[in-house]
Amino acid sequence: MEEEVSSRSFDPRLTRRLLSIILPYWRAVSVALACLLVNSVLQVTTPLLTKIAVDKYLSPNGEHNLPWLEQWLPPDARQGLLQITVAYLAVISAGLLLDFAQQLIMQYTGQRAMFDMRRRIMARLHNLDVQYFDRNPVGRLVTRVTTDVDALNELFASGLVTLLGDVLVLAFVIAAMFQLSPKLTLLMAAVLPIVFGVTVLFRKTVQASNRQIRVAVARINSFLQEHVNGITVLQLFNREPRAMASFDHVNRTHMEAYRGSINAYGWFYPAIEGLSMLALASLLAYGGFQVHQQALTMGVLVAFFQYGMRIFRPIQDLSEKYNILQTALAAAERIFQLLDEPTAVNTSAHPKPMPAEGAIEFDKVWFAYKEEDWVLRDVSFRIEPGEVIAVVGHTGAGKTTLTNLLLRFYDINQGAIRVGGVDIRELDPLQLRTRFGIVLQDPHLFTGTIGGNIRLGSGHVDDEAVEVAAGQVNLIDFIRGLPAGFDHPVRERGSGLSTGQKQLIGFARALAHNPQFLILDEATSSVDTETEIKVREALERMVAGRTSIIIAHRLSTIQRADRILVLHKGRLRETGSHQELLAARGIYYKLYQLQYKDQELRH
Repeated sequence: MEEEVSSRSFDPRLTRRLLSIILPYWRAVSVALACLLVNSVLQVTTPLLTKIAVDKYLSPNGEHNLPWLEQWLPPDARQGLLQITVAYLAVISAGLLLDFAQQLIMQYTGQRAMFDMRRRIMARLHNLDVQYFDRNPVGRLVTRVTTDVDALNELFASGLVTLLGDVLVLAFVIAAMFQLSPKLTLLMAAVLPIVFGVTVLFRKTVQASNRQIRVAVARINSFLQEHVNGITVLQLFNREPRAMASFDHVNRTHMEAYRGSINAYGWFYPAIEGLSMLALASLLAYGGFQVHQQALTMGVLVAFFQYGMRIFRPIQDLSEKYNILQTALAAAERIFQLLDEPTAVNTSAHPKPMPAEGAIEFDKVWFAYKEEDWVLRDVSFRIEPGEVIAVVGHTGAGKTTLTNLLLRFYDINQGAIRVGGVDIRELDPLQLRTRFGIVLQDPHLFTGTIGGNIRLGSGHVDDEAVEVAAGQVNLIDFIRGLPAGFDHPVRERGSGLSTGQKQLIGFARALAHNPQFLILDEATSSVDTETEIKVREALERMVAGRTSIIIAHRLSTIQRADRILVLHKGRLRETGSHQELLAARGIYYKLYQLQYKDQELRH
C-alpha cells in the first residue's frame, strides 16, 4: 500500500486542528508575534530615515512630507546626520534583537510542541490493535514519528510566525511607499501581477513534487527497515546484488522525486530577481526623470530603491513558506489519521473485575483475519484451573490464533471466550493481559540489561524475584559467569546472545511476573538439544500450579500435558492424553509417527 497523500491545497478543518497543537503555548507565541510586529514596523523605518537624510541635509531642496519625523532634527547638517545615523543603528540593532528573540521563542516552542506530539504518537502506537501493525509497515510508522513530526516542527519553528511577518512587512512597505509617492507605488505595483503569476506556477510545481517526495521518503524508510532487519537472510542466500538492485530503484525514485522541486527552485528565484531588477530599472528611469523635472525629491527616489529591494523578498519567502505549510498540512493529515485510527478491540464502558480464579473456556468460537476466510471454525474446549493443556497441529491450523484471541489482540467473529465465567470482552484488556505470562518462539529483547529485560520495567518485580526466576529456568549460572551479572548490556534485539540464551531470558521474564496463566508458543522449536533439556526442566517448574497452554511442534515437550488438543484446518478434531491419542490412531498418531518413526526403527 502506497503512502496516502492529500492533494488538497487547503483544508480549514485540518488547519484549525494543526493550530490547536500550538495553542497550549499561546503566551510564548503572543510574545513572538509582538516581537514580529514591532520588527516589521522597524523594517519600514530605515528607508524613511534615508529619505530624511537626503532631502533635509544632503539635497536640501525637496519637499518635507514627513514633518512628524523631521521636527525632531536640528537644522545643523552635521549634528542632524549624526542623529539619523545613531537612530539608523538603533533601529537595526533593535530589529536584530527582536528577530533573535522571536526566532529563539518559536524554535523552543516548536520543539516543546513536537516533544508532546511525539509522545502522543508513541502512546497511540502502544494502544493500537495488533492488526493495525499487520497492515502498516514499520518504516511508514517510523516516518510518522520522525519525518512528519519534523515537517510540523519546521512550520511552527520557522514558518508560521514568519509567514505572518512577511505579510506584515509587505503591507507596511506598500503603505509607506504609497505615503511617499502614489505614482511610483503604482509603477512598482505594475510588475506585481507577473510576480504573483510566477509564484503561483512555482507553487503548483513544487506542490506536485513534494507529494512525490513524501511518497519516496516513506518507501525508502520501509525498504531500509525491512532489509536491515533481514540482513542475515540476505547474506545467507546471497541476495545482496538483488537487494542492491531493488534499493537502486527505490533510491533513484527518491532522487528523481526531487528533480521537479530542484528545477522549480532553479528558475523561480532568478525569475523573481529578474523581475525585481526590471522594476528597479523602471523606477530609475521614471523616478530619475521626475527628479530632473523637480517633481520628485532625491530622498524619495532613494527610499523607493530601498523599498523596492525589500518588497520582493517577502514574496519569495511567502512562496517558500507556503511550501512549508503544504508539507506540514500533508504531514499533519497523516499524523491525525494515525491518532484517529479506530480500535477494533475496545474496552467495555463498565469493565468487570478480573476473576481471581476460574477456568478458560472457548465456546463455539469462529474467527477470520479477513472477511470469511475462517482460521478457527466452531472451536469449543475448557481448561480447568491448574490444568496443563497442549495444542498441536499442522502449520496454519490456528494454534497461535488461539492465544491471540485469548489475549484479545483480536476479537472473535462468533462465539465467546470466557475466563472465570466472564466473557473477556467485558474485561479490561490491560487487566486481562497482566494475568498471563507468554513465551514466544523468538522472544524480543530490548536494548538495556539482562535484568532489565527480565523485569521489563515492572515495579513489583524486585531483584530477588528476577534472580529466583533466572534460577528456576537454569539461567543463573550463565548470568553469574558474566562480568556485570544481571547488569550485562543487551544490544538491539539481543545481538550477542545465543538463541537459547534469549529463549531462557524469555522464560525468566514470564516467571518473574508470577502469572496466573502461562502460554508457551513454540518456545522450544528454535533451541538446540542441550538447551531443550534445560527448557524441559524449566517447564516443569513453570507450569506447576498454573493453568498452562503449550503450543508446540515438538511432541516431546508436551507428552506430560494433562490434555492435548489437536487442531486441523481450523477445527478441534481430537482431545485426550498422549497415550489416549496414540491409541486412537488419528491425526495425533500420524504427527507422532512423522517425528519418531525413524527413532523407533533404530531401536
